[in-house]
This record gives sequence, structure tokens and C-alpha cells, in this order.
Amino acid sequence: MKLAVQLGLLPGATVADKQQWAADHGVEGIEISAWNYKPEELGRAKDDFASSPVPISSVCGNSSFDFLDPDPAKRRASMDACKAYLRFCGEVGAAGQIVPPIFGGPRINDLSPYLDAITLEKNLLVELVKELGDVAAAAGCWLLLEPLNRYEQHLLRRQADGVEICERAQHAHVMILADFFHMHIEETNTPDAIRAAGRWIRHFHLADNTRQEPGTGDIDYVAGMKACLDIGFGGYLAYECGVSGDDKAVSLAKSLDYMRDCIARARAL
Repeated sequence: MKLAVQLGLLPGATVADKQQWAADHGVEGIEISAWNYKPEELGRAKDDFASSPVPISSVCGNSSFDFLDPDPAKRRASMDACKAYLRFCGEVGAAGQIVPPIFGGPRINDLSPYLDAITLEKNLLVELVKELGDVAAAAGCWLLLEPLNRYEQHLLRRQADGVEICERAQHAHVMILADFFHMHIEETNTPDAIRAAGRWIRHFHLADNTRQEPGTGDIDYVAGMKACLDIGFGGYLAYECGVSGDDKAVSLAKSLDYMRDCIARARAL
């Protein structure tokens, strides 16, 4: 398992400074986001990381989240942006793009008794991820669907919701991301949820229940890392969180050591 940190969380005044801090502190990947680089700015991202001592691990988010909007033009814009990020992931060797397909409530009208809005959304999402999965396959990366908590998304909330879409799509390049913060809200047992999702998980986000860095709350990361080991996970665990304290660099470095200790303790179980 490899620890990654989102670019915006890394200390430093420039991208190069952040990359060097990551290298100096044993960070193995840097997760960039659609907020760092819009689709038309991905050339700059390549330039920024051309000589980086730490590689890009993944891309988080998209320029829009209209995948399940009733307007075909909006859906297509989100799809096209997603394809650009997936191709970029392939070009730089990143694991893939992390995509929550929607925020908030349903946008499609309920057509009961024919089909309710949730069923319509899931049917549409399955078809869309097949198309995006083909692009991910050509690029050699994954489309990573992210379940969120009930306060952010209505559709994919538990890991089983993401697995359902993956199983229906049956595409080798459509997988899920598991986020410890969201799981702490939605799952009754996070380690069990990880084990149940198993092979469908290809990436993790790290945050404590405080949504700050691991080690600041009450999530049992030793048990969580043991579950990761049990499913044979060897990919990136990326920090997506706030950082506490007056000195963010000190807090982040302390948390990285904490996570390394949790992984070592999990291996010893």
C-alpha cells in the first residue's frame, strides 16, 4: 500500500515545493484534482509534473457532475471532460479518475409506475460507465466511482451501491474508491464493508471522522488497514481531508507517521 496526498494539502508555495516536501516525507503519490487543472489545462499539469520526484497517483473529481442530468448536452459535457481526465491518467501513469456521478438529489423525474427516479439513474449510470470504461481501458487506468455520504449524495452512499453499478456494468476498468470518512457515516462496520467490496476497490481516500487528517478522530485505522490487507489491496491511500493545527506541515507529517504505524501494526495481526 502506498500513501498519497492531495496537491492542495501539501506544504509549499509552488507545485515544485509541494512535490519536494512530499518526496522528503516519504509520500509515494500526489493526487491532483479537477480544481487544480481544468480539462484544457492538463498540458500544464504534465509540465508541472514532468520532473517531479513523486508521481501523480490519481485525479479527483471532474469539471462538472452532470452525468445524470436530464439535459443531454450537460451529460455530454461531463462525459467529455471525464474522458479527457482518463486519457491524461493513462499518459502520466496515474491509477485513474475519481468520480462521484452526482451531488444532491435526483434530477431525473420519477416516472412511476414505469420506473422510479433511482432506477432510472442507475440504469443510465450503468450505460455511461461502460462508455467511460472503454476510454479508461484504452488509457490503461480505472474509472473510480466514489460513494459519498447521505449529506452529499443520494445515489451511491454505501460501498455496496458502488459495487452494484460495477457488477452490472461488468467492465474491467470500472471500479470504486472507498473513502474512510464517508464509510464512517454510512457503513455499520467499515472493515467489513471493505472486505465485502473486495476486488472492486482500487483506491482509498483517507480522512478521520473529523474530516481532518488520520489520527485526529476515532476511526480505527489499524482495523481498516487490516481489511485492506485482507482484500490484497496494494494501491494508493490518498489523503483527502483538512489538516489541523497552526503548523500544517507538522500535523501532516505526524499523520503520515501515524498511518505508517497503523499499516505496520495491521501487518503484524
